[in-house]
Amino acid sequence: MKANPYVAKSTGKNRRPARDSSVTVRGRPTPPKAQVRVARPVISHGRASLSNSRAKAPTNRTGARTISLIPDQAGQADVARIALTPVTEVPRVQPDPQPERVQARWDENSSLRLYLREAVETPLLTVAEEVQLAHRVQAGDAAAREHMIKANLRLVVKIAREYEDYGLPLLDLVNEGNIGLMRAVERFDPTKGAKLSTYAAWWIKQSIKRALSNQVKAIRLPIHLVQQIAQMRRAETAFEARNGRPPRDSELAVVLNVSEDDILHWRESATVGTTSLEAPLGNDPDAGRVADLVPDDNAAMPWSSVSEETNAELIRELVGTLNPREQKILRERFALDGGEPRTLEEIGVDFGLTRERIRQLEAAALRKLRDRIESRERLNPA
Repeated sequence: MKANPYVAKSTGKNRRPARDSSVTVRGRPTPPKAQVRVARPVISHGRASLSNSRAKAPTNRTGARTISLIPDQAGQADVARIALTPVTEVPRVQPDPQPERVQARWDENSSLRLYLREAVETPLLTVAEEVQLAHRVQAGDAAAREHMIKANLRLVVKIAREYEDYGLPLLDLVNEGNIGLMRAVERFDPTKGAKLSTYAAWWIKQSIKRALSNQVKAIRLPIHLVQQIAQMRRAETAFEARNGRPPRDSELAVVLNVSEDDILHWRESATVGTTSLEAPLGNDPDAGRVADLVPDDNAAMPWSSVSEETNAELIRELVGTLNPREQKILRERFALDGGEPRTLEEIGVDFGLTRERIRQLEAAALRKLRDRIESRERLNPA
């Protein structure tokens, strides 16, 4: 009987006969002890029949274990490779509903890649090279200045990434950081004993912070407030990633070791926006504009329609119809009895009330006064 070429031969005295667990494919044996569950073999150039058995399959370059079937007796090269790794469906990428946003991201990433490519082309400077170039820059050498700037572009990218969550795109942050780097190169003094990277880091951060403060919002926020808002947003993102829900203000205050009032103040500052004075009030076009709600300091007083001859007399008469508190507020606010007009705070001290409460009382008294003037005009038309 012809020996199976795939049966392992043991050595030594205690030899045990090898167990033949090979699989026969068209009269030819396959390697034994294969751990394979054959599902749907892919066969090229010929046919092959493979019975269920266990065989240890070799591994291809991609990590998928395969079985190579031996050519048949006719010499035809029947080769079948059976991948044992499961075939999974590749998820489809959903198109972005806003193509212009995709194009903007693509343009920004392309520009950033070009910048990074230029940054790595210039090698870092040694201490001796840095000192030599710095002296040349002080002497007005433009080539040395450009070389020092290019050699430190990596530093700009590193610092700019620290401010990615503050509201400006990374490319804009890098551009602002470059301005700070150029100023640092021009002002760098190698005789002070500091490296350019240490000196330039301060200038780069200052330039980025100034841009964040001036450009992120129409209403300028202090840079320390911008940093606190960014810190709060990062903490919110981390909390939601861990717990699967957004944090409450009390939980966020504990994480950041601040009070809930601080969290509320940061949220209000982050949502501060602007509105056009020409914006309509609601959906009704006849409802007016936002400008209609803004008081005009140059607008005429309610009694301005009264003739000059009876002006003073009518004003005193109408003001006298108000209650004593309203009379006092109007007389002192508009100096009806002579002297200088008083502020809301000054009048509030006299009454023991807040500035806002005095303003409300003043507005109510003026409405009463306006209504009574209009009533008189209707009863006595000119």
